[in-house]
This record gives sequence, C-alpha cells and structure tokens, in this order.
Amino acid sequence: MPTRRTALSLLTGAGATLALGAPAAHARPAHPRPFGRYGSPARRLDPRTLYVDAHGRGDHTDVQSAVDAATGAGHTVVIAAGVHRATLVVGAEHRDLTLVGASPDARDTVLVYDNAAGTPRPDGSGTLGTSGSASVTVKAAGFTARDLTFANDWLRSDNPEYTGAQAVAIKVQGDRSAFYGCRFLGHQDTLYADSPSLAVPARQYYRDCYAEGDVDFVFGRASAVFDRCHFRTLTRTDRTAAPHGFVFAPSTPGANPHGYLVVRSRVTSTAPDGYYKLARPWVPSSDPTAHPMLTVRESHLGAGIDASEPYGTMSSGFPWQDQRFAEHRNYGPGARVTVPANRPQLSAFEASAHTPARWLGDWRPRG
Repeated sequence: MPTRRTALSLLTGAGATLALGAPAAHARPAHPRPFGRYGSPARRLDPRTLYVDAHGRGDHTDVQSAVDAATGAGHTVVIAAGVHRATLVVGAEHRDLTLVGASPDARDTVLVYDNAAGTPRPDGSGTLGTSGSASVTVKAAGFTARDLTFANDWLRSDNPEYTGAQAVAIKVQGDRSAFYGCRFLGHQDTLYADSPSLAVPARQYYRDCYAEGDVDFVFGRASAVFDRCHFRTLTRTDRTAAPHGFVFAPSTPGANPHGYLVVRSRVTSTAPDGYYKLARPWVPSSDPTAHPMLTVRESHLGAGIDASEPYGTMSSGFPWQDQRFAEHRNYGPGARVTVPANRPQLSAFEASAHTPARWLGDWRPRG
C-alpha cells in the first residue's frame, strides 16, 4: 500500500485525482481551459476574480501570491487543478474571500504541505507546534471554499524521532467560514475548526465535505455545523490495540452554548470494528474553563465506532460525562445503545434546539 505522500506525489497534471489516499489510476492531460466554467484572465468573471495556475496560464502561479494580491474584501481566487505544495495563510484583512477549485471534483485540486508540530522552526527557536503545522491557515471572516482538498501528508512512520505528531491540514478561525464539497486529509489533528480567541466565537459551516484521520482529527472551539459530511477513520500501523483514535475533540468555551453539531452525516472506517471512539473532550491548558460540546444527530455510525463506549476522556480531571455530549436518532452498528449511560440521548424537544439555524444565528450560508 503506498503512503499518502507517495499518492500525492503521483498526482501530476491538471486532471489528477486523489481517492482516499490511494494513487491516481491515471493522469489526464492538461485541459485547454484550466479554469473551466470560471472564465480566465482574458474573460474574467468580474474584476475581483483572480486565477492561479502552476503552468502560467493564470494571473499567478501560486495560491499565496494570488491571496496576497486580493486586497480589500470580496475577492474570488480560482485555482487550476493540480497539487499545490506550499503553506498558505489567509490573513484577517482578506474578508469575504472565496477559494474555488476549477474542477468540480475536489480530488483534482489539492493544497498540501508536510509540517508537523514537532517540525523544527527554520530559525532554530523550537518546533512549530500544532497551529504552526497547518498547511493552510484561515484568519479572515466570511471565508468560503469550494471543491478543494486541504491536506497534510506528514507521516509518523517517516519521522519516528518526532514527539509532536499533530499535523494540521487546515486551521480555520474566521467567523462565517463555509466549505462546500471540500476534502480534509491528514492523520492527527486534520481539521482545526477554531476561533480567533476564547472571547470571540466563530461560526463555521461544512456541507457535503469529507474528512479523514486518526487522532482527534476534527477539533477546536468553533461553533461548527457539519451537514451531510463523511468522516473516515484510518488504520494505524503503529498501534495494534484499540482505540486507534477519536473522530472529534471539541474544546468549546464554557460561555459558548454552541460547539460542534453533526447532522445527516456518516462515519466509516478502514480500521477493525470498534477500534475508534466517536469523541473525547479537549480542555486545553489555555482554557481550563472549557466545556466541550458535541451533538451528533440523524447520522450513520459505522462499525468502526465502539458502540458500548463511544466516548473517551483526554484529561483525568475532565471526564467526558461532565461535558456536553449528546446524540439523537443516529443509526448503524456504531450507534447501537448497548450501555445507555454511555450514550446520552436528546429527547425530541431537546433536539429541536440543536439545529443548524440555531447554531448559525443570523448567518445563512449560501449553498
């Protein structure tokens, strides 16, 4: 089985495909219209649309330079298909920025890098840390992404000397951030759905997205809705016993009534049955008053989830039973209620307050 890095290195050409970490079966030749239905520099959709193509057919050859050029609010950056290997930072000044993959298949347009928390800083001042490992960091409010893959292909097996194995594909901090048809690939800490600070909440919406990983691979303190998303847990070759990891690790501030809401989604696995927990609470040292919140409702939980003990505890002083974890009308082998005390269930009345509209307030994402 090829490694993820091998798979990504095989993705060459404008039509390359990434399929769950496996190598592309073939690579199609470069398309004569690299930006598809989104126009081109010669036929720009509007003055605020910029084009990125590594082969020189756009305004820029890399995504960061295009984002930097998108001064002011409301720009769109269209990215030609291919593997774009570099880190990317979308600063707070780039409000209402949209990144779009030119292909309607998110597997064709990949933003990837391979830093980890334990990666040494270039200036020798220590290691990057979890946040510093992110392939993509989004600080801007009103950010939207469509049809893109965000990946971190750093591997534990390649770096056994590292103690920091967190390797973030994307860290999202901005309020009103929306992702449609996107993919998030990594192992530990893949998708960091966060906020700018403890005192500032951030609403985020993920629709028809795919995320994979092993340890806490969707985590952070955002008020995030995951609508019709697919979460896939991966086999770990460095562990022989359960658990291999956890899907969610929310760190919701105690004052925030809305943490993670998962609705009409599914969890599948490549690991043996019962080798994953659905979630564990993260109470970071920077916020000992955190009160992590997760609601999973009307979702299919596959056999990879430990049905009898679906939740775990990260820190002994903060057991999951003291947090805001709940389910409602889930189904599938991983959703069986075999030990009722281990699976808090919402009543129909309680569930009426756990909806995307309640989570997002006066913001209505444009689908």
